[in-house]
Amino acid sequence: MRVEAIRAWPRRHQSVMLELPEGATVADALRACGWAGEECACAVFGVVVAAQARLADGDRLELLRPLQVDPKEARRRRARKPAA
Repeated sequence: MRVEAIRAWPRRHQSVMLELPEGATVADALRACGWAGEECACAVFGVVVAAQARLADGDRLELLRPLQVDPKEARRRRARKPAA
């Protein structure tokens, strides 16, 4: 089965297409693309999944990085800036 694994940073991203055996898990996919040591959550099409979750053909596995700023705090900072 084919699975796409994606990880992203603020200004770039990396995408890897994987050929995995049927019944492969998220952990198997991370090992296959060399990202097994990454300490972050994972999602399939935006839905958070555990490392033991089984993948299906055509899934898009996304590595979810921790937020750099709390979204509420970012909104407060933007609101405090004077309008240009």
